[in-house]
Amino acid sequence: MVENVAVSQPVAQPTGFSKRKLWNQSAKVLIWGSAILTCVLLAFLIGYIFYRGVPYLSWELLTSQSSYVKKTIGILPNLLNTLYIILVAMVIVLPLGTGAAIYLTEYATNKKLVKLIEFASEALTGIPSIIFGLAGLVLFSEMFGLKQGILAGGLTLVMMVLPVIIRTTQESLKTVPNAYREGSLAMGSSKWHMVRTVVLPNAIDGIVTGCILSIGRIVGESAALLFTAGFGLVLNDFFTALESSSATLTVALYVYASERGETNVAFAIAVILMTLTLILNFSANYAAKKLKN
Repeated sequence: MVENVAVSQPVAQPTGFSKRKLWNQSAKVLIWGSAILTCVLLAFLIGYIFYRGVPYLSWELLTSQSSYVKKTIGILPNLLNTLYIILVAMVIVLPLGTGAAIYLTEYATNKKLVKLIEFASEALTGIPSIIFGLAGLVLFSEMFGLKQGILAGGLTLVMMVLPVIIRTTQESLKTVPNAYREGSLAMGSSKWHMVRTVVLPNAIDGIVTGCILSIGRIVGESAALLFTAGFGLVLNDFFTALESSSATLTVALYVYASERGETNVAFAIAVILMTLTLILNFSANYAAKKLKN
């Protein structure tokens, strides 16, 4: 009589599919964990700034200027100087950067030159802002004789944000399908008419993104403006501020936090800076939708 002998089955080894599934699950957990941690840190940072700054916001702070005689603190000059310098920088850099991007993408035929300019633009975005401040001081103040003020500071910021405008606009123009260009040219449009009526309207989102990034860098810049715009806390009109020492909100934040020890005022200025940036970003997006329609 033959006895049935149980044959032990070999233990199944993890297959490539199970390993890949384990890896995918681990990657998903890591990604979600990183996203949640980033959101928590961002919420904590914004919440802490508003917690420290909002109680010290007042109508007097927003509508007056600092005075040693009256012993008052006001940031109206700094708020206006920030708007002035945004206006000066964007009026110059937006047409200049957009025009350069259109030329490099639509008209330039020397590919090596285009690659060289693109490399130079990317390299300029990584240069510390204080170096731009020194360059602006030497170029605009010493060589051209401009005084510290909104004009010298605005021109320095143009050098800083021009590569951002050029690269973002270029990438946006490249996303427009060539079929759109070919169809417009086939219907008898000139090159410039095709760019103006077909390419630019379809690339407006990327151009606005470049504007938002540029405005964010202008609003948050302080190191370069210490050399070119100055520390002035006096209320001036636009034309006077062009060539007189005029501190923006970020420079004022530095002055109040480090030199005067007014930490609460510095946090109040931080709240205003964040609010101003949000308002400008929403305004840019709204303008982009209107232009696109």
